[in-house]
Amino acid sequence: MTKVPTIPEQYLKAFTKSDINEMPLRRYEGPIEVIRTEKQRTRALKDIEGETLLGFDTETRPVFKKGKKPGPPSLIQLATASCAYIFQINLLPLCNGLCDLLADESITKTGVAVRDDILGLQRLAEFTPSGFIDLSDVSTAAKMQTHGLRNMAANLLGFRISKSAQCSNWAKEKLTTQQINYAATDAWVSRELYLALHDLGLIRS
Repeated sequence: MTKVPTIPEQYLKAFTKSDINEMPLRRYEGPIEVIRTEKQRTRALKDIEGETLLGFDTETRPVFKKGKKPGPPSLIQLATASCAYIFQINLLPLCNGLCDLLADESITKTGVAVRDDILGLQRLAEFTPSGFIDLSDVSTAAKMQTHGLRNMAANLLGFRISKSAQCSNWAKEKLTTQQINYAATDAWVSRELYLALHDLGLIRS
């Protein structure tokens, strides 16, 4: 059995909502590409070629009616070191390279609660996921008390991220600036958290 490295005590504490709200608010401030045409998708996938680490997330249109299950994801977000890509998969089929990327074991895709995201995506297209790392699994194994994206960002990165757009309509044809920034930030933070956990010795290359 692999021994989990000992990490500084400061990362093992719990964070209250009040603790997090006192932290500085951050969002992704780099380039963002919103992908809604086949030409844009082809170019974005070409840009991502050669990347070995991607922040990963999806967004699904919320359901407010009791007993009704949510539909499949409307967006896939992928963040490289230099750009965040938002694929509107409710407008474009989940195919033509995206499924290949999700199945590529040589590309690490990292996020929180990725199993649910993958199950949602498999309702849209058939693929065998590979190369995914769930950050919640890593933090749980290290006996950290922060497992969600917002709590982990506070703990490991020292800032808070907004969740104000979480329940907005992600199936809209034209996303708002707030939605775009929110979606890009979640993917960017996922990548930054992977790097922070790697620096602590909790993820092996």
